[in-house]
Amino acid sequence: MTRILAIDTSSAWCSVALSIDDAPSLVRHQKVSAGASQFLLPWIDELLIEANTKLASLDAIAIGVGPGAFTGVRLGVAAVQGLAIAAGLPVIPVASLDAIAAQLLLKPAFLQVAPSTFLIAVDARMGEAYWAKYRVLRDRSAAWAERIGEIQLSAPEAVDLDGVDYVAGSAIGEFGDRLLASQSTSLQRQALLDSHLDAQIGIESLGVLICAQKLWAQGLQQDVRLLEPLYVRNKVAYTAAERALQ
Repeated sequence: MTRILAIDTSSAWCSVALSIDDAPSLVRHQKVSAGASQFLLPWIDELLIEANTKLASLDAIAIGVGPGAFTGVRLGVAAVQGLAIAAGLPVIPVASLDAIAAQLLLKPAFLQVAPSTFLIAVDARMGEAYWAKYRVLRDRSAAWAERIGEIQLSAPEAVDLDGVDYVAGSAIGEFGDRLLASQSTSLQRQALLDSHLDAQIGIESLGVLICAQKLWAQGLQQDVRLLEPLYVRNKVAYTAAERALQ
């Protein structure tokens, strides 16, 4: 049993989830664009009150550390640093693509397809995508997603779809055939059926929470002083000269 607060502000959504032992998770999730700072702390207070508990009584705080919107990632990390230091709690950093992969395994449409290997690809702006491959692992009681290698940043045409049975993430809608028709793949041989694509899924605190629970069980929580954003890309915008060439 674990008591974990999970936070994500790495996208246009502000998302908070609280898990108290075996009780159903409490969630706040809303599209706020750049307004996450107005909602985050009040939502945390609301969930703690609803669960009749205090921050210091939790086991850990989980945070989506990116990659994602730079300002949003920094906001979430800074908020968790303050909360964890004040309450004396460890933290559990979760990569945004890992959280999306965990969420995908909850979707009946994905489970019906039952792919063995899938890819998460999200719009990274500046004409690029963040992406990573995952394999589905199962035991007698559960299934989970294991990432294959590091999270990558590339042009959509350079995303490696080889051996992939399913693709999910915002890069599908953003790049279309630039992503999906980049090379000959097993997925293409299936004619890119809609049932093998999910362009709507995005990161939520519930996915962060699912990953954090598994990491906690493995003893992978860490001291808040070690917490850092996961940027993948260090360049956040084009220069004026580069914009003129677009």
